[in-house]
Amino acid sequence: MNKKKIENLIYEYHWRKKEMDRLENILFGSTIPIRGSVGVSKYGIEATLPRGTSLKSKAELEAMDKREERLYERWVEYREKVFAIELVVDKLDDEYHLIIIDCMMEGMSYRAIAAHLGYSRSKLRELKDDMLNQICQKCHFVHDLILKKTTV
Repeated sequence: MNKKKIENLIYEYHWRKKEMDRLENILFGSTIPIRGSVGVSKYGIEATLPRGTSLKSKAELEAMDKREERLYERWVEYREKVFAIELVVDKLDDEYHLIIIDCMMEGMSYRAIAAHLGYSRSKLRELKDDMLNQICQKCHFVHDLILKKTTV
C-alpha cells in the first residue's frame, strides 16, 4: 500500500466533501428541511401515508439524462471516499494523529499544521508518517478503495 495515495486521499477530503454537498443539492434538491415542518407530527390520513427516501429509485435512475447519471456516479464515488476517510479517523488512537488528520482534512498546508502544533516540519513529518503507517496497518477498507480506483 502506498502511503502517498492515502495522504492524497486525506488531503482531497476537503474539496470532495464540498463537491459532494454541491452534487447533492443538484441531484436531490435542497437538503435543508423546511423550518415549519421540523418536529411537527402528522394526523389523520397524512400520518398513514408512506414517506419517500432522498435516494433515487431504479425508475428515477433510468429516467435520468446522461448529465445527471454522470453527476450521480461521481456523487457515489465521492461519498465512498469521504466516508472511508471519516471511518479512518475513528481508528486512530493518538491525540496528535487526530489533530494532524483533522488539519489535513480541512486542507491546511504542511507548514500551517506544523505551526499550529508548534513543531518543526521534520517532527511533523515523523508524526504524519507514523499516522499513515498506523492507517495502512489498521484500515483495510482504504486499501480496497484505492485498489478499486486503480483497477477501473
